[in-house]
Amino acid sequence: MPELSPRRRMLVLAICCMSLLIVSLDNTVLNVALPSMQKELHASVAGLQWTIDAYTLVLASLLMLSGSTADRIGRKKIFQAGLVLFTLGSVLCSLAPNLESLIAFRMVQAVGGSMLNPVAMSIITNTFTDPRERARAIGAWGAVVGISMAAGPIVGGVLVDSVGWRSIFWINLPVGLAALLLTLRYVPESRAPKARRPDPVGQLLVIALLGSLTYAIIEAPDSPAPRTLAFGAVALAALTGLLVYEPRRTEPLIDLRFFRSAPFSGATVVAISAFAALSGFLFLSTLYLQNVRGLDALHAGLWMLPMAAMCFVCAPLSGRLVGSRGPRLSLLIAGVATTASGVLFAAFEAETSNVTLVIGYVLFGIGFGFVNAPITNTAVSGMPRAQAGVAAAVASTSRQIGGTLGVAVIGAVLAAGVGSSPYRDVFVAAARPGWWIITACGVLVLVLGALTSGSWARRTAERTALQLQEKEISQPTASRA
Repeated sequence: MPELSPRRRMLVLAICCMSLLIVSLDNTVLNVALPSMQKELHASVAGLQWTIDAYTLVLASLLMLSGSTADRIGRKKIFQAGLVLFTLGSVLCSLAPNLESLIAFRMVQAVGGSMLNPVAMSIITNTFTDPRERARAIGAWGAVVGISMAAGPIVGGVLVDSVGWRSIFWINLPVGLAALLLTLRYVPESRAPKARRPDPVGQLLVIALLGSLTYAIIEAPDSPAPRTLAFGAVALAALTGLLVYEPRRTEPLIDLRFFRSAPFSGATVVAISAFAALSGFLFLSTLYLQNVRGLDALHAGLWMLPMAAMCFVCAPLSGRLVGSRGPRLSLLIAGVATTASGVLFAAFEAETSNVTLVIGYVLFGIGFGFVNAPITNTAVSGMPRAQAGVAAAVASTSRQIGGTLGVAVIGAVLAAGVGSSPYRDVFVAAARPGWWIITACGVLVLVLGALTSGSWARRTAERTALQLQEKEISQPTASRA
């Protein structure tokens, strides 16, 4: 790819950030609209779970496939296709006549979304070749997530209250079209020198694992036990298939040897835990503020602003801390703050008092603000440069898996507790197990942050990197033989 002028590079960064903005904003805005969607579409708690999880599930399943396909046939092509699909899916969601159609159209959105974030990161990495420029570009990219967290509840509240929940999908149309036109004009095409080969069997096993596991969890409160157990068995069989099949491939979808690195394994579980806590937190908070306190969408968004504001402030601070002192301190702060927030809600019913509610939101915002930056850094710690992209893709996939499981598990627990009772009467008690799950996620972040960022963990990463490098060297010889 030819060297671009500084102005052109900044324009490419802005275009990539636009794609991240619509994907990130879509998730935060949607949570504020859930109660309105529930009323108009007559949705159950499980139906609301599927509007979120149908998206994150497809996204998690296809992220690595989209990244490797872009490396093979062209990043610009895949990025453009993602913008078209995401924008089209948004329009279809705004027109959905019923809950089933909305869930299907959210899946169309997710197919497009899977082509945006990992591919945009590859474009940024190849556009900014100077390490310092690249670090600043990735910092700006990460700040967009904070912006979407801060703006999402307010934007969603204004749109839902003034126009209706369908309007939350309209905002993706002008941004998506603008990004598409600018990509056509200014983003150069690029490919990987040596693209990874497709792994269709591995891909199908991942889809079967995530899909059947999520279905079993979400539908467990209302489905017959044999059906739930059947989907659980499918998930177990798919996991077994991955563990048996993937190590036999020369270029597997997921190289299981990555997990011999303690920092990589720790980052994977931390990502799942942190994003499970986030998705569960937003799910419980939105339903409580609107269905129990009776707030409209805008005022519910304003109540959640302290959390979003702390995310916005702490995310860049965490990035600088990781750059200067490594990931450990950020992970410890994140674990302590998330755990404290969960305990405040679970043990002291923080939502029943305005003061403790705000404190709980502030603590959670600090925790999530500090956790995001060290995840990717820890995942790629010590990895050979040729494997860093794959490691980062697994970390991104783990985030989406966490988001899916958080809504599935905490929503199922809430649905079982509420039953057929009115929300106002039983919500606080029914949500308590969900808050304890969020507390457990915070404890996991804290413990793994301490265990997987020390000298022992670094040694395991170095050994893993050496084994992966030896594999890279031996592969050409094996292929010639």
